[in-house]
Amino acid sequence: MSVHKEVKRVTTHILQEMKNRGEKIAMLTAYDYSMAKVVDEGGVDIILVGDSASMVMAGHETTLPITLDQMIYHAASVIRGTTRALVIVDLPFGSYQGNSKEALNSAIRIMKESGAHGVKLEGGVEIAESIERIVAAGIPVMGHLGLTPQSIYKFGTYTVRAKEEAEAQKLKSDIKRIEEAGCFSVVLEKIPALLAKEVSESITIPTIGIGAGQHCNGQVLVVNDMIGLTKGFTPRFLRQYLDLFDQINGAVKSYIKDVKSGDFPSDKEQY
Repeated sequence: MSVHKEVKRVTTHILQEMKNRGEKIAMLTAYDYSMAKVVDEGGVDIILVGDSASMVMAGHETTLPITLDQMIYHAASVIRGTTRALVIVDLPFGSYQGNSKEALNSAIRIMKESGAHGVKLEGGVEIAESIERIVAAGIPVMGHLGLTPQSIYKFGTYTVRAKEEAEAQKLKSDIKRIEEAGCFSVVLEKIPALLAKEVSESITIPTIGIGAGQHCNGQVLVVNDMIGLTKGFTPRFLRQYLDLFDQINGAVKSYIKDVKSGDFPSDKEQY
């Protein structure tokens, strides 16, 4: 019997058990009530209310513009649509980098105002003190290393990270440090598969990969990309399970045609 099948609500403890037993963790994003309901009923283990909402929901070029208030709005909507998944919320850019007190205040607002179950922060050694402070307040923290999209202007590119030895070494020390600081899990984004394997085996907490190969303890994708709502985004790591953009587009065209021709509504579709 898998841990996954037995639970009423997934917890950080259950995720740790899953890693210990070699059971993979499935994580997807959601940003609103309707999508959260679908994803949760599908049986996903973790729902991430990602700051990727900045791009897929609001149309920004990067994750940077989204605010803490907006993240709380998305998170509260998602919480109302879930009964089973652990719901983790990204602390958005600018809400935690200043100092650990600001980070704690932001995390507390997310927990109190949205009802979410934990937060995710990007970065390593630099934010270890913030992680410790948030964890000390009883709030679960997920880490995020590798390609950290909030630092996109520093990187200047969305290319694979930690291919060079120096950056790989920093990632190794960062992951140890954030594990020590109390993270219950860590997302590894766009790093070489062998490095992801090495670090996944070097720490006790679960790793969740996105473009980090098959050796992570779990995987995450942006739901809009996975179901093909996002047009023209085809990175190597993305497996697209549906093509909703074209299907919805076709439905819209059929609806317009039926309205214009007088076919909709029919006798059966009126009172």
